[in-house]
Amino acid sequence: MISSLGTTQIYVLDQDKALDFYVGKLGMEVREDVDLGFMRWLVVSLPSDPSRGILLEVPGPPAMAEETATHVRELLSKGATGGHLFFRCDDAHKTYAQLKEAGVELTEEPVDQPYGIDFGLRDPFGNHIRIAQMKG
Repeated sequence: MISSLGTTQIYVLDQDKALDFYVGKLGMEVREDVDLGFMRWLVVSLPSDPSRGILLEVPGPPAMAEETATHVRELLSKGATGGHLFFRCDDAHKTYAQLKEAGVELTEEPVDQPYGIDFGLRDPFGNHIRIAQMKG
């Protein structure tokens, strides 16, 4: 049966801008950056968990027709494509302060939740991100 999750995917409008955000601001690393000819396969991962990656994919062929990709890009820029990432951290308040200082668009301050403390942000393309300090 299935033993692990290796790569998941979100849409971005510009892969170089995505690298600036995910690597430059969130501290991830490039795991794979391959020109396949028909697309750029760009995967980032956390240094602490290189086995799990996020494919930063530009909407378009070969995955979808250009007409569909146009609609997906419009929805993405409105934050309506359903792209969500959930990260964990050891100290939500400290991580929030570090990201604020780095110029990240934070959409919600740290909030106490039944499961821990979490806060929200968006990447430059409209994808929603939550970062949580879990209890226990």
